[in-house]
Amino acid sequence: MSAGVQEPKAAVREAADRAFARPARRALTAVAALVVLGAIGVISLLDIRPPAPAPASAPADAFSADRAAAHIDTVAARTHVAGSAANDTVRDYLVRTLSGFGLRTSVQDAVGGEAGDLSGSAGAAAVAHVRNVVAELPGTAPTGTVFLVAHYDSVQVGPGGNDDGAGTSSILETARALAQGPAPRNNVVFVLTDAEEACLCGARTFAASHAQAANGGVALNLEARGSTGPVIMFETSRDNAKLVDVFARSAPHPVGTSFAVEVYRLLPNDTDFTAFLDEGFVGLNSAYIDGGAVYHTPLDTPATVDRRTLQQHGDNALGLVRAFGATDLGALKAGGDATYFPVPGTLVVYPGWLTWPLAGLALLAVLALAVLTVRTGRASWGRLAGGFGLALVPIVVAPLAAQLLWTLVTAIRPGYASLLDPYRPGLWRLTVVLLAATILLAWYALLRRRLGPAALAVGGLAWLAVLGLVLAALTPGGSYLAALPALAAAVGGLVALRLRGAWAVVPLTAGAAVGVVILAPTVVLLFPALGMAMGGVGALFATLLGLAALPVVDLLLPAAGGQRGLVALRARRLGLGVPVLALVATLAVGGSAFAVDRFDPAHPIPTHLMYALDADTGQARWVSNESAPQSWTAGYVKSAERVGTAFPELGDEPLQTGPATAADLPPSTVSVLADSVAGAERTLRLKIVPQRPVRLAALHVSAAGAAVSRASAGGFAVPVEESGPWSFGLVFHAPPADGFEVELVLRPTGNGPVSIRVEDGSDGLESLPGFRPRPPGVGVVGSHSSELVLVAKTHTF
Repeated sequence: MSAGVQEPKAAVREAADRAFARPARRALTAVAALVVLGAIGVISLLDIRPPAPAPASAPADAFSADRAAAHIDTVAARTHVAGSAANDTVRDYLVRTLSGFGLRTSVQDAVGGEAGDLSGSAGAAAVAHVRNVVAELPGTAPTGTVFLVAHYDSVQVGPGGNDDGAGTSSILETARALAQGPAPRNNVVFVLTDAEEACLCGARTFAASHAQAANGGVALNLEARGSTGPVIMFETSRDNAKLVDVFARSAPHPVGTSFAVEVYRLLPNDTDFTAFLDEGFVGLNSAYIDGGAVYHTPLDTPATVDRRTLQQHGDNALGLVRAFGATDLGALKAGGDATYFPVPGTLVVYPGWLTWPLAGLALLAVLALAVLTVRTGRASWGRLAGGFGLALVPIVVAPLAAQLLWTLVTAIRPGYASLLDPYRPGLWRLTVVLLAATILLAWYALLRRRLGPAALAVGGLAWLAVLGLVLAALTPGGSYLAALPALAAAVGGLVALRLRGAWAVVPLTAGAAVGVVILAPTVVLLFPALGMAMGGVGALFATLLGLAALPVVDLLLPAAGGQRGLVALRARRLGLGVPVLALVATLAVGGSAFAVDRFDPAHPIPTHLMYALDADTGQARWVSNESAPQSWTAGYVKSAERVGTAFPELGDEPLQTGPATAADLPPSTVSVLADSVAGAERTLRLKIVPQRPVRLAALHVSAAGAAVSRASAGGFAVPVEESGPWSFGLVFHAPPADGFEVELVLRPTGNGPVSIRVEDGSDGLESLPGFRPRPPGVGVVGSHSSELVLVAKTHTF
């Protein structure tokens, strides 16, 4: 035959040699390797599950979820927003309970806060009348103070069984257990803060002005943004190496990642922990986040609290207080940030300075694997370059497909857009993982015979190594997610190339196992952390896991070459059969998710509605922040408009509105206590008195009449910030029933009077004319403005 006829045979022989492993019994070896990886994955996921709850009969010095749950039943018996009579009842219960443990207990009653936008009023300073519950357990030879913190107020529409009844009740049970034993070395202070939901004002007031907080200390904050799942230590102070070391050694169930800390630092989210960080405290912030559909809604009841999760919350809190209570607290803020992540049985912790060396080592290992791959004839440099370029396809396409999937789902069921996560998210999450697997397997099956398994595997590992370097530069605590799987898989590949037959599969499986241990829990934790609206991130890390395990995945498919004629055709078809099966599974699970996760009376579709009355004109309107109103909401609102001029508390974004019947709701009264002029400045001292029970009162000064130089509310100096048409804005949460004083130092900007828009807000639409109760299956969205009733009036001076 001619040379032109012989070339295809040579190509076929070359193709047969392109895999890292060529076991004789391919199917059996594939099953064995995948069973091992599957078992490792299951063990890794089971390890981050919360423990079984301890009964009420547990030892007195131990934490019991059943004992803590009894406190939740009282704390979260009903909605108890800051300033309400229900919140007073909860506070009295906390004081009695802590005092009953023999702790010196007091209530910090003050006005405090800081500039913020938690209330929704852009650029407004936020203050509150807070009543913090503080209980002290003196140390025997203190080197500092440990503060165990949670907030006891709830949102205005739900009882807060999880947020933060679970944290509050965990502190009560922890305090009881500590009081049963010997006194700690360091002082321990239990802080149950007020008005967290409104503005973090309770924590800010305590951290900035309470005598116990004067010298700082270690703050351990307990939070919840869901109803179940593992408790994650997701935020730390800077230079956390020693703090994380204590956490890893002392928390009985340590779940946390340095990647979560890095990401949270980039987000605008805040908890009470922020207030302590701002005042120079060190510490750790922990929360559970799965089951987010009930967050800030009427469904957040004591019955929704997972007692396994509650047990982990309390076990970790008790273990950490005991550990920090016995530690020299003077040298905790040192050593830089640590890198850490969970593995079965422990938390891996290593110093942050190793981030760059490990990322660099991963890249070198992948380059060495590339060289050896070429030398052993499994790929050419051209094929490796092609593998590297094409490996970017699943990395990009899988996340995009996941995002498009959820866009389609929310188009079909718009109610999902208002939820942090679906009520039954498990099948949706599995759908996204299967979709990523389908894309990866289809990409691999289509290209492996053309480029060869080794070229594609090296290309995938190269992207992991590159991503490890990128993360090292941008979020150092997250570099391990890519660098360590790349390093382990590359080393496994290097060893495999020196072995023959089935033995080559052993190092490949071991290398892939590292990726499974690191990335499988990451994927599982990312879904509840970010919600299905950002399911593409979970798809991305699922794809990275697949790339790390690609040499083992290759065993699922027929050998990439070495066949002729019908045998070769059959092998190609079998190779495409695997991604087709994955696609079928994706469609089946996605369809099941649609069928199972329906809205019903127990899982209602969330809706948002407010009422706003302009006392100047006597006109009222219904207002909703739903961009595409649900059918129930559409019965109240008709079109979008900006209402920020009349109701600055609602901001300047377009909102859906509709006409409403004016209710008999009196506006707050405003009286002048003092009015003086000194040079170019005019000082107004006003008394604002709500004429009905309200959750908040707001004041905005028109920039057309005056600029505000300085301001105070209830004797607390507040920052001044101009925003839009307003030279100053203030939101006072939980205002006293007899009113509060505001002092404004003004500089005139024209010849006209000073114009001040005053609003007050209560909660509950049921008594308003024209309101029709929600039918079964229609619920309230988790929002600080849900069910808000605003009354606004302009005053001139």
